[in-house]
Amino acid sequence: MAQVQFYGTGRRKNAVARVYLVPGEGKLVINNQELSDYFGRKTLEMIVNQPLEITGVTGRFNILCKVHGGGTSGQAGAVKLGIARALLQADPNLRPLLKKSGFLTRDPRMKERRKYGLKKARRAPQFSKR
Repeated sequence: MAQVQFYGTGRRKNAVARVYLVPGEGKLVINNQELSDYFGRKTLEMIVNQPLEITGVTGRFNILCKVHGGGTSGQAGAVKLGIARALLQADPNLRPLLKKSGFLTRDPRMKERRKYGLKKARRAPQFSKR
């Protein structure tokens, strides 16, 4: 028989996370590594765990994530959105709680493109009088 699993995609900046929720004892694996091994910083671990703590399903699901692109902060945000979307698929009654907390909103902020004549998006080259 097929195993029950729920899927959610999360994006943040240039990071894309594919998140699978499988009923289990609460293991969280990102790119075949434990959560604490992959991110290292407690703040990023806290960001990833927010949707689980708010909905109270911390020990009910095993979470498998594949994430690529962007930096660690963007990846943590992408995993958070993916978990929230997968939880919504698992239990539609959690929608008001997740929506009120802002976990279902994709953060649209991206890196601004570089303009010609400048070093970065807005950083001008150093001025020299002579």
